[in-house]
Amino acid sequence: MPTIALTTLGCKLNFAETSSLGKQFFDRGFTPVDFGAPADLTLINTCSVTAHADRECRQLIRRSLRASPGSVVVVTGCYAQLRPEEVASIEGVDFVVGTREKHAIASLLAGGAGAGPGIGNAQPPAESPSHTPLPPKQAHPRVHVGAIDDTVEFAPAWTTEAGGRTRAFLKVQDGCDYSCTFCTIPAARGSSRSQPIPATVAQAEALAAQGYREIVLTGVNVGDYGKRTGEGLLPLLEALAAVRGIERLRVSSIEPNLLTDGIIRFIASAGVMCRHVHVPLQSGANEILRAMRRRYTAERYAERIRTLLAHVPDCGIGVDVIVGFPGETHGHFRETCAFLADLPVTYLHVFAYSERPGTSAADSGAAVDPGVRAERSAILRAIGLRKKAEFYRRMIGKTVPVLLEADEEGGCRCGFTGNYVRVAVDAGEAPANAIVDVAIAATDGERCTGSVAPGSVR
Repeated sequence: MPTIALTTLGCKLNFAETSSLGKQFFDRGFTPVDFGAPADLTLINTCSVTAHADRECRQLIRRSLRASPGSVVVVTGCYAQLRPEEVASIEGVDFVVGTREKHAIASLLAGGAGAGPGIGNAQPPAESPSHTPLPPKQAHPRVHVGAIDDTVEFAPAWTTEAGGRTRAFLKVQDGCDYSCTFCTIPAARGSSRSQPIPATVAQAEALAAQGYREIVLTGVNVGDYGKRTGEGLLPLLEALAAVRGIERLRVSSIEPNLLTDGIIRFIASAGVMCRHVHVPLQSGANEILRAMRRRYTAERYAERIRTLLAHVPDCGIGVDVIVGFPGETHGHFRETCAFLADLPVTYLHVFAYSERPGTSAADSGAAVDPGVRAERSAILRAIGLRKKAEFYRRMIGKTVPVLLEADEEGGCRCGFTGNYVRVAVDAGEAPANAIVDVAIAATDGERCTGSVAPGSVR
């Protein structure tokens, strides 16, 4: 049987899509092998959010060619969509497949035009193996990259954690209608779109039937769910909360302008909802937010966070921040530092600004020195680490439910609380995929440790 190696760069949405793409090949008789091992077919799902991501994509492609020089190499994802000629110029690449075409990639490589198993279905498909011949190495790369700006199709996807049926990432939305001046996602993924609520519920029911206890909703702009179907994120959450077998429901990320009072109240009142929200900020300086074309002010952002905490006092709150955006002065950066220092959030994801070709920010002529960007990144990361450690310290003395994962680390089994605190317990105290009550005793700032309360395994 032919072998396939899969690897993914980027967001949870990319991982969900790679999982579904892999399923197409598994159903056609391919056997998975670890990336970096010799394989008959190598599929690389790429990211292009920064110049570093582009470089990493190129490095992965070359690494795969060194590990398996005879492998048929397929490159897809955002980098392939935005820079197809650049990808095709790497010697040894056989197929470059764009965003619009990738969801039928197995059929495409086999010479067909239809979608593969599981793509377009309402739920994860049953096993239906049927062997598809391996495509040959190409004398010249075949580029299948079409326009994405007018696409309206939604391709379902879901991914699961290797080694245990604990947490599933379910794609509910794709694309973006926003016009942030630093971002290429609309060009890479097209306009905002999603599937109707009944189809999403059917997928969640199928995942619950397979034993997954938590579902994480993923997308490019999850808060924009249902924009073209006349639905919305809150009705979707209400419908998914009623799915039997799903004990936790987590929203991966939501824009502050889409974090409504209704969604906040539902997070506070629905027992199935994880008390954790990731809310992108990007800058604490209003002048920079305007230059970025963000849809809120720093004051509005702070109001949303404080309203959320008023309803959900123990909520874990993650924040994205970009430093070194063109035109960001030392004064702007001090505003951001002061804003975040005063804001009761849990952790920061800090990104140094990266010029993206074709964006208005990259063409502004107001670049910040890369060394300054690195210095500012380090300062904000230190603030983020202090906030995370403080949040973890507040957990000491509490007994909280933890969903344990399959992997063991040094005799410990780890998992997450509903508010996204990583917790480790003795692996002998409880099995994987169990929800247990853990008495938190200590923390090192990266994870908490404790013991499982007797009789709490469920």
